[in-house]
Amino acid sequence: MPLKELAARRNLLHKKSDPQTIVKHAIGDLALGNTAVVSSFGAESVALLHMVAQVDPATPILFIDTELLFDQTLQYQRQVADHLGLTDVRVISPSRESLLVHDVDGLLQRDFPDQCCDLRKTKPLEVALERFDSWITGRKRYQGGRRAQLPIYEKADHRIKVNPLVDWDARKTSVYIDAHGLPRHPLVAQGFPSIGCRPCTTRVEDDEAPRAGRWRGLGKTECGIHL
Repeated sequence: MPLKELAARRNLLHKKSDPQTIVKHAIGDLALGNTAVVSSFGAESVALLHMVAQVDPATPILFIDTELLFDQTLQYQRQVADHLGLTDVRVISPSRESLLVHDVDGLLQRDFPDQCCDLRKTKPLEVALERFDSWITGRKRYQGGRRAQLPIYEKADHRIKVNPLVDWDARKTSVYIDAHGLPRHPLVAQGFPSIGCRPCTTRVEDDEAPRAGRWRGLGKTECGIHL
């Protein structure tokens, strides 16, 4: 079945489904082939990861360590994986060779943030996804920008992406995290509702959008893995 048609059929099927149902179906859906979850282990990631763990804790989880992340994120990744019993977390990093050639001093993000994201996130993920036919993300419409019109299922190049939490906002996510006693990213309490790499993430004021602290002042809203 063509991927565009498959996405359309699944969107119709899950028009009124809750995220847990979508996650369970996506992980077991033979039509999607080999499926992985891509997670930043960021501010809201634990909600989706908990749903995945309830279905199959051995589901492959791809975590991109750009080597510019907050130390708190690296610690949180290990904490969450242990708390949920996730047994196949794959840490994806840029190759030594590519960093030596393109960003030996780690300062590429200062003048060329798009190239930095491509080097440290997009290309490493492309390599990691070669063995998978579909992937699950935690993106939500309330996050704005290009995400405002997200479908649950979408064709992305030669794969299907599944976005089970598209209809959730920050409140629903927070309620779910509290209801299940899940650990929160330590930077959330310090004013970081969206957490990326250390050089490109700032605190957010109460009246700002959740992702306002990402690439502040650069007119950039996505790292590139979802474009």
